[in-house]
Parts: sequence; C-alpha cells; structure tokens
Amino acid sequence: MHDFGHARRALVVGAALTVALSGTALAPHGAYAATQATEAKLSETQKKVEQSAAAYNEASKNASALQAKIDETTARIAELEDRLPALQKKAGIAMRDMYKSNHAGNKFMSFLFGSQTLDDLITTMAYRDHVQESNLDALKALDAAQGNLEKQKIELEQAKAKAESETRIAEQALQEAQALREQAQQQADAEAAAELAELQRAAQSAPADAPLPAVPGADGVDWSSDQAAFVAEWSARIDAYLAGSPLEGQGATFAAAAWKYGVDPRWSPAISNTESSKGRYCFRDFNAWGWGSMDFDSWEQAIDTHVRGLARGYGYTISVEAAKKYCPPNWYHWYTTTLSEMNRI
Repeated sequence: MHDFGHARRALVVGAALTVALSGTALAPHGAYAATQATEAKLSETQKKVEQSAAAYNEASKNASALQAKIDETTARIAELEDRLPALQKKAGIAMRDMYKSNHAGNKFMSFLFGSQTLDDLITTMAYRDHVQESNLDALKALDAAQGNLEKQKIELEQAKAKAESETRIAEQALQEAQALREQAQQQADAEAAAELAELQRAAQSAPADAPLPAVPGADGVDWSSDQAAFVAEWSARIDAYLAGSPLEGQGATFAAAAWKYGVDPRWSPAISNTESSKGRYCFRDFNAWGWGSMDFDSWEQAIDTHVRGLARGYGYTISVEAAKKYCPPNWYHWYTTTLSEMNRI
C-alpha cells in the first residue's frame, strides 16, 4: 500500500509533461478538487454505514436474546401449570380427610373404644396437619411462582417490542446510509472514469482507444436483504470462486465481513487472486492481499482486517482511484484484472 497523494501527483505530473510535448489539453484542475470532495463524502457515508450496521446488529441480537428469555419463561410457566393439577388434587384430598376427621365424632371416644393408642392418635392428627400444611404451602408457592413468571413474561414481551422497534429503526438507518454511500460511490466512479479516459490519452498509460472496463454496479449486491440472507447468498458464490485454493471454505467469513463493513463482497476475494492467486503465494503468513507487511494468525483474522481496511481506505467497491492507491506502479493492470475476477463471482 502506498500514499495516494504521492501516487496521484506523479500521474498528473506525467500527464502534464505529455501535454507539454504533444499539445493535448488536460481536463480542468477543478476535477481533482471535485474528486477530493467526493472521497470525503465517501469516507463520511462509509462511517455511517459501519455505525448503522453495528447498531442494527446490536438491536437484532438484543431482540433475539429477549425472545429466548420469553421462550424459556413460557416453558417454565407450562411446566408449573402441568404440576398444578396434581398438587391441587393432593391438597383437596388432605382438606377432605381433615374435614371428615374433624366431623367424625369425639376423637377420644375413638381412642377409648378403638384400637388406637394415645400416641397413635396424636401422631395421626399431627401427620394429617403436616400433610395439609405441606400441600397448601406447596400450592401457594407454586401459585406465587406462576404469578411471578407471568409478570416476567409480560415485562419481557414489552422489552422485546421495544427492541424490535429499535431494530426496525436501525435497519432503516442502515438502508439510508447504504443508499447515501452508493450515491457517493457512483459519483466517484463517474469522476474516476472520466479522469482515467483523460489520463489514458494524455499519459498513454494504455492505448488511446482502449475501452474503459465498467465498474461493478450497486445492483450487483442486494443490500436490501437481511444479514442472514446476504451472508447465505454470498458465502455460496465466494466458496464456488475459491474452490481448490488455500482460501477454500472462507466464503462465509468474506460475506460476514462484507456485511459488517458495507463493502462489495466480491472485492476482497478478487484482490486475493490478483495478489497471491487466492492465497497460494503469500509473502507473509495468511496475507493473500499484499496488505502492508503484516502476518496474521488465521484466515478469519486476515479477511476481517482486509475488508475493514478496504472500507476505511479505499471505498465500497473497486474504482480507478482505489487501484491507483492500492497498486500505483501498475494500477491499470491491477484494476482490470481485479475487476475481471469480481465479475466472475
């Protein structure tokens, strides 16, 4: 990676020298100022996308956690309701026996004419009292527990409704941020395309009549889908592209990072091909992108770091300006090669 300002100034100086020798007119200097303004807008909208995506993910996680608690509480209530009939029956029997005992005549007459001893009589009465109290206490405790759980369930459902509302608001904010970012990207692409055509003619970095490859449009990535659908779709496509390479099976990692940072999911996998044949020839550990002089501990760590770096330093998707910044000495070849790979995914 190189400093963008130095690389671009070198290109402009080279083009100006060609103009001085050939008399060809360059585009107005104001085009460069407009590109700087657009890049600033891209950077600002990219930050909004990342912030909105983080807020949406957090709200979604909160809503899911609350739903799990609601499900758990509902299951506990159902369990208590299953136990209630048996306890109610036991308590009813104990109460009936106690009633019969209390109205069956003089207990001491039963003692005198029956076979019970006084100790037996006292023990029996005490046991019945204990059974009665135990059943009633258990019934009361169960009823109180059920009431508390019902209250918790209502509170959880209210919290979930609030979390779902926050999720919808966050999702809308994310979609708006994505739309603003894509508008800025389209403007940057148009400016970069015009500048590339002018530099091709002025500096002869490519044949004058060479067609300008199209930049992948925003319609290639559906940002209106939810995270699960987005990751599922792009995981499969990227896995198919990376099949047989050291990066095989990392489609979900690329897709999740693309969603997290709001980056075209095709871009980082395509760069891995341009820079290292999809990880076959890495100059540093797990570094398939020529990314600085960094070693990584795993593909997962490397992919997340690279996609985050693309988002913050190069934009939403491939562009001429990004190519100049990423590979100044041979940017045109890097641009066309990487773009061609992106269109294969």
